[in-house]
Amino acid sequence: LRHNLLLIYRNFKRFKSTFFINLIGLSTGLACSLLIYLWVNDEMGMDRFHEKDGRLYQVMTNHHNTAGIETMDATPDLLAETLAEEVPEVEYGAAVTPSSWFGYFNLSYQDNKTKAMGEFVGKDFFNIFSFPLVHGNASQVLIDKNTVVISEKLAMQMFNTTDHVVGKVIEWQLLHFKNQVTITGIYKTLPSNSSEKFDFVLSFESWKDPALFNFNLSWGNFNPSAYIILKEGADIAQFQTKIEGFVKGKDKNAGATLLVQPYSEKYLFGRYENGFPVGSRIEYVRLFSIIAIIILLIACINFMNLSTAKASRRVKEVGIKKAIGVGRKALVFQYLGESLLITFLSLIMAILMVDLILPQFNQITGKLLTLHLNGSLILSFLCIALFTGLIAGSYPALYLSSFNPATVLKGKLNTSVGELWARKGLVLFQFSLSIMFIVSVVVVYKQLAFIQTKNLGFSKDNVIHFLTEGSVTKSLEPFLEELQGIPGVVQASSMGLQNIINSQGFTGDVTWEGKKPDEKVKFGILAVNYGMLETLGIKMASGRTFSREFGADSSKLIFNEAAMQMMRLKDPIGKVVNLWGNNMEILGVASNFHFQSLHEPVKPFIFRLKPQDTEMIMAKIEVGNEEETISRIQDFYQKYNPGFVFDYKFLDEDFQAQYVAEKRVGILSKYFAGLAILISCLGLFGLAAFTAERRLKEIGIRKVLGSSELGIIYLLTSDFTKIVFVAMVIALPVSYFITQYWLDSFVFKIELKWWYFIGTGLMALLIAWLTVGTQAIKAARVNPTECLKDE
Repeated sequence: LRHNLLLIYRNFKRFKSTFFINLIGLSTGLACSLLIYLWVNDEMGMDRFHEKDGRLYQVMTNHHNTAGIETMDATPDLLAETLAEEVPEVEYGAAVTPSSWFGYFNLSYQDNKTKAMGEFVGKDFFNIFSFPLVHGNASQVLIDKNTVVISEKLAMQMFNTTDHVVGKVIEWQLLHFKNQVTITGIYKTLPSNSSEKFDFVLSFESWKDPALFNFNLSWGNFNPSAYIILKEGADIAQFQTKIEGFVKGKDKNAGATLLVQPYSEKYLFGRYENGFPVGSRIEYVRLFSIIAIIILLIACINFMNLSTAKASRRVKEVGIKKAIGVGRKALVFQYLGESLLITFLSLIMAILMVDLILPQFNQITGKLLTLHLNGSLILSFLCIALFTGLIAGSYPALYLSSFNPATVLKGKLNTSVGELWARKGLVLFQFSLSIMFIVSVVVVYKQLAFIQTKNLGFSKDNVIHFLTEGSVTKSLEPFLEELQGIPGVVQASSMGLQNIINSQGFTGDVTWEGKKPDEKVKFGILAVNYGMLETLGIKMASGRTFSREFGADSSKLIFNEAAMQMMRLKDPIGKVVNLWGNNMEILGVASNFHFQSLHEPVKPFIFRLKPQDTEMIMAKIEVGNEEETISRIQDFYQKYNPGFVFDYKFLDEDFQAQYVAEKRVGILSKYFAGLAILISCLGLFGLAAFTAERRLKEIGIRKVLGSSELGIIYLLTSDFTKIVFVAMVIALPVSYFITQYWLDSFVFKIELKWWYFIGTGLMALLIAWLTVGTQAIKAARVNPTECLKDE
């Protein structure tokens, strides 16, 4: 072992350039792979910390429409607790209203006021989810209606302590709803690998209380999410079959069937087709896992190529060892040891690089990843390094140990055509992968640019929105009138709690003349105030918008073009439809607009005029005076609504939030593609330098015989140029199918242009020319007397 280490050390000193190229390439490749490993490990671990994870399920609803099956997490309000009461396989059940519905509640204790995110949850919430209670009993904290359980963070924020907090009474307010509740428990701050994010939970009994929320708690209304714990030994397949028609058994007109999904899989498998989970984030987990492997392979190829290219320098060492009786296994062990040693040196460098890069990586990915080198993480890193070392060193070790001692001691090394093609094939593989990376980055960025500039059918720019609170809820119309009078405010109106972007409110209870008995259509629906369509810039295809000038429009509806197409209504203005048992007149048809992401087609939609049901204010402000206008609105709001914080958001921020995953993929792909090209070019640089060095005498003779520098440069670069051309021929068609597959997840997408591919190929060729050209120019300028003087 000591002898081998000494030889490895001498070889590193002898071939410094090869050593440093391999060290930089492998450490960069390993750093990328370790970062991706940390990210993938975190994604795969989301929501898996719950003690009853194997029995924890979310109940989903399949809505069967004429257009197909649409899967939603909204369920009837009474479903979760009814399943726990009536189905023997269910141990616990709890309904949960997601915190994303409401945004922030206003909380107050004496003079201390704050905003926090909350949920209404069933009494067995803490028996289902493993959110440990610091104070309180999991089975008791939510039994009473007027109770609240808060997080440690919120307790410190409101009381500066977690001691003696239980029993205190606080007041919550949301829109025009408010209530006083008693703190019955405190839970630990949620872990970073929890997809649920909330600061406190209220009893679901408050949600059902008609004195607080005047909701129709019927089996045909779908609101909260439903979570259950199955009893030990329950057969999930039989249970799924048993509850599929449960809702229809309660209300034959409900029109939805149930399915269950393991809760910890929902984060990764959140997209559905025809009633079954088909993917979502798991696709990006798989994608980046493949990227990590590819980048490692590119780094390993550099090692293989440079090691085999330098073989002619080590033939006598192999010959002498074999002549004195060293077996092939011992030589393989030596050369594998060399590759493993450089790999573990690279691993140390990679860990240092990861530690430096991790804050920026977290900023891009939105994660809170940390590099705590515990036993399992160190073992994982060592396994990755061992795998890399064996892959990188196996071919050179087998190649070097195969030399014939009698031949190599004569100073001969017969390089076979197969060996040359193997080396060229590895470079070809490298550049094929790199070209695929670059094409993918170009297409992702083009699609994201298309999303930014796509006409959505409404104006999202310079529109702010905020919830009605306090005095605003009691005098909405006077507030809107004064708001529109503020300099810089173009127009203002109000709509229902559902945002126009990614709106989730829907109904299937619409009938019209000509509707078939078995026809089921789901309509998006939104309550709006006068002037809302004008504020959002939604155009009318026919008819008119709601207006005070024409008297009572409350019995009239506005549909979008997609609804008219689905309903097959021609000349619809003035025709009567039935909504929730009430006859309503079609007032107008709005041009199609995207109220869901561009992953989805434009679906039927209804606007109904109901100012009393509007809780979200939208205000269009002048371009160029945003800061001054918002400052004026804030001053006005605080005078009108003392004690409440003006909490607003821009509408285009909500739009961008739909494509966070795609943006992160685009940014990470850009960096990883750049690193893949860099590592490939490092190997190409090393090979070009070695080729030029090995052919110095040939170059000298050619120059003596009259060859020009340009001719020498062409001689040295032509082989590499051919390899990159072949890589383009292989990579570009494959890139087309990969990018087309990704684009197919969008209903509205760019067309793949030929120049995305040809331009990328030419860029890769230019990079290769620059890399090889530096060495070729250097070799072409060598004085022939310098390389021929030993002759």
